[in-house]
Amino acid sequence: MCVTRRTVLEKLAGSTDAERRETTTVDALASALGAKERTLQEHIDALVACELAYVNADGHVRITITGEELLALDTDDLIIVNPVGRGGDTDA
Repeated sequence: MCVTRRTVLEKLAGSTDAERRETTTVDALASALGAKERTLQEHIDALVACELAYVNADGHVRITITGEELLALDTDDLIIVNPVGRGGDTDA
């Protein structure tokens, strides 16, 4: 199955919660999406770089409030999000 970054973000939104800080594992996401963990980890890393997902010290992942708000826009159009660098500056 071809998994897109949006699909991963939508699955995170359905299985985690930013306000309650509910998390899931990459393994559980991979099983739910029928994808390889390695592929999923690449998407998660990119979502974290854009502050749309968060990975805690135990490796559990959740959507962020920003990620929830992005999905709430409910658009089918392409959305470009600049990754945020260390110190809060966007990567150019």
